[in-house]
Formats: sequence, structure tokens, C-alpha cells
Amino acid sequence: MKARTRTRPVRLSPADRKALVLLTRTGSHPAQEVRRARILLELDENDRDRHGPVPTNAAIAGRAGVCVDTIVKVTRAYSEHAGDVQVTIRRKKRLTPPVESVVTGEVEARILALACSQPPEGYDRWSLRLLEKHIVLVDDIPDLDHSTIGKVLKKRNFALT
Repeated sequence: MKARTRTRPVRLSPADRKALVLLTRTGSHPAQEVRRARILLELDENDRDRHGPVPTNAAIAGRAGVCVDTIVKVTRAYSEHAGDVQVTIRRKKRLTPPVESVVTGEVEARILALACSQPPEGYDRWSLRLLEKHIVLVDDIPDLDHSTIGKVLKKRNFALT
């Protein structure tokens, strides 16, 4: 077996190795974390149980069921995070959501104020669809679906009675 090029060597401590083995063998963890942990275990140059050199990226990719680019990315992440195994295998949290919510605190307050007010003439009480129709008429509130209005009211434990 051909040796792996060592531009970014992976050297796990015994504690990190034990943690990764436990993660891959026990409990329920996200598949991506388990896959990255298996890749790091395969890349470990301090593995005493391995006979011979660290396998090539292609061999590791074949065992892990991923493409070679994934092996390169995991190795790069490991070196960029200065060998922090937990940061390497975990998913990076987003700083902002992919789609910004149109329902802000001010919009919630306006919806609640409208729901607390008297219903229009001819109606005994507010319904979600009636609130939706009236919100369309108000200029400073974005047009919202009745299901979104219901979620806002439910979030604040508000019942339309």
C-alpha cells in the first residue's frame, strides 16, 4: 500500500482517539460527525494498531464511502483548527439564518394589538383569516399568511376567543 502524502499530518492524542472511537461505536450521533470521526481515525499517524504507513486518501475515501475531496477537507479543517478534534467533526453554526424572518418583535406586537382589539362590525370575534385580511390593509405590517399569524399568536399563548 502506498503511503499518504503528509502535507497536513493528523496526529491524535490517546484521549482524542478514545473519544472518536466511542463516538463511532456508541450512541446516536449525526452521520456526518461519525463519518468525519472515522476519517480522522484512519488518518491518525499515532495509531499503534496500524501495520504499515497511513493509507492514501483514495484508500481512506473508499473505506469511508466518500470522495477524496472530503478527505482533503477534513484534513484541512483539522490543521486549520490546530488539531481540535471536536471543532473538526462538528458542523459549523450559521451566524445568520438563510432567510431573514419578516416577523420581528414590532410586527408581533402589532399583530397582538390587532388581535386584542374589537373585531370589525358584523363579526363576533377575530379569526386567523380575518386578521390576515386586516393586516393586508395596514401599511407598516408586511403581508403575512394566516398560518404565520397563528404561529405568532401560539408563541405568545394567545387564544382567539
